[in-house]
Formats: sequence, C-alpha cells, structure tokens
Amino acid sequence: MRLPRSDLEAESWAFALELYARPRVAEACLKLQNEAGVDVMMFLMVAYAAVRHRILLTAAEIRELDEACHPWREQIVWPLRAIRSGLKTEPRPAPNSETEAFRSKIKAVELDAERLQNRLLAECLPLRPPEQDAVGPDELRAVLRRVVMHFLEKRGDLPIADLLSSIEKIVDVAT
Repeated sequence: MRLPRSDLEAESWAFALELYARPRVAEACLKLQNEAGVDVMMFLMVAYAAVRHRILLTAAEIRELDEACHPWREQIVWPLRAIRSGLKTEPRPAPNSETEAFRSKIKAVELDAERLQNRLLAECLPLRPPEQDAVGPDELRAVLRRVVMHFLEKRGDLPIADLLSSIEKIVDVAT
C-alpha cells in the first residue's frame, strides 16, 4: 500500500530529522555538503526512499529530483544558510548576544525552508513497487554514492574517495 503524498512528506521529514539527529550523521552530512556540494535534504530523501520504501533511485531519477528542487535550494535555502553562517563571526556588530538571537531566528526560517524543500522532493519522488524485500547496507551505500557522484560531477573537483567515510557513517546508522 502506498502512502498519500501528504503522508509521504510527513514521514520523510520525520525520517530526515531522526536520521540527522543520530550520532555522527550531522557531521557526515555537513562534510558532504561543504566539500562536495551535496544537497543534504535530497540526500536524506534518497536514503528515505531506499530504507523505508525499498526504492533505489537511478542516476536519472536523482538528476530529476535535483532539477525539481535546485531553484528553491539555490534561491532560498542557500542564501538563508549563508546569512546564518555569516552571523557567527561578522559583520559588525556580530557576534554578540543580540545577533545570536537574530541568527537563531534565521536558523528557524532556514529549517522551514528545508521542510518546504522536503515537501517538494516528496511530491517529485518516483514511487513504484519495492524492488526487493529489504535494502541492505550495500544497496544503500550504492544509491547514496549515486547522489554524491551527481553533485561531484556538477563540481568536478573532488574524488569520491575523500567522502566514503561520511557515506559509511550514514549507512551504519540508517540500516
């Protein structure tokens, strides 16, 4: 039985929050984001499709998801993230207690923007019958590598070998 899209969005968001909160996952996701340009929300959606629905997205499906969400990511999420990150050290009067309170508000808005991106991804997620009875670590590793390779190909400047440990940390806690 397939979930309605609204339930899919809620379930995928809960999955993303739960997985991201696990030990070492946030660090691994941020490394993938900062060093390879990986869209963490998209990465977590692909993991969700594999773990919860046993759907291993193809490289073409990953490209389609990226095409669907990249305008939102680049025009909304990234600018909010840049403002929030910048307020850690500058411009003057940052950092101080007042700018930290403002930074916290930006962080909440950024999280709201990521939730809206998750909704967009859930709407675009290709749903089909499960491909197998269970997705094990090897299959999850392979599909997450596809996501990282997609972003590396766009940047063309970092071998995936530098990121394997981050993928492995996520596979370890997700399966």
